[in-house]
Amino acid sequence: MTRNIALAIIFLACILGPCAVFAASSFASINSLGRNPSAAPKIFIAMIIAMAFAEAVAFIAMLVVFQLFD
Repeated sequence: MTRNIALAIIFLACILGPCAVFAASSFASINSLGRNPSAAPKIFIAMIIAMAFAEAVAFIAMLVVFQLFD
């Protein structure tokens, strides 16, 4: 039972980490677009790449946690 609780806490961290990256990336992108609207294509590409890496890390972490549940 305690192992499952520990895995659930790890799973929660696997979800909250990328959510924090998504929020920080979106916030920084909106702020930088407000300061320099002409740089929108560069900012958009950087934001998409950061979010893709965060999603990939979250997906891999969730797969590892699902494999540890037994």
